[in-house]
Amino acid sequence: MEEENKLDVVSIRLTKDRQLMSNEKMDRPLVAVETVGRYLADMDREVVCVINCDSSLKPINCSFVSMGALNYSCAVPREIFKSSILSNANGIVLVHNHPSNDLTPSKEDAATTYMMLESCEILGMTFLDHIIVGTDNERYFSFREKGIIEDIHPVMENDINNIKFSIDEAAQQYLEQNNMRMRRKGR
Repeated sequence: MEEENKLDVVSIRLTKDRQLMSNEKMDRPLVAVETVGRYLADMDREVVCVINCDSSLKPINCSFVSMGALNYSCAVPREIFKSSILSNANGIVLVHNHPSNDLTPSKEDAATTYMMLESCEILGMTFLDHIIVGTDNERYFSFREKGIIEDIHPVMENDINNIKFSIDEAAQQYLEQNNMRMRRKGR
């Protein structure tokens, strides 16, 4: 066989890092906050965590998928879903912190929520919630509790805790940024 026609065989494995204690169903935002919120509350930068759940909503594991800056974190589906797919997760909860302790979702947070809803639908997973925690680990913002996530399709009211943008605008902004990045890469 010619050297140029060789193809490497690779494997991907999920490895355990440490344990977070929770056997409770992830059927309420407070359960997710109590499970990973205390770790995120101490962070000085935005950190994104995905909690992978089985079909009975019990946590399988969690993965810290992104660490950003003071007020921004880049969470892309490719990184978010790695552990979910390897864990054979049925549903996921996305949790991230706001080190400023201002729990108001940004347009990027809304765009991420929309992107996760769409991605989960394609992958046959349930997007259970997107939760923002602050530095005190006592308050949180749940997209599902606020009615922004309803079933499969997101809904954005005109004035939910002073959010004044539509999910479609945020999603469009995300898509435009992603398209610009792809054009720069020449794809």
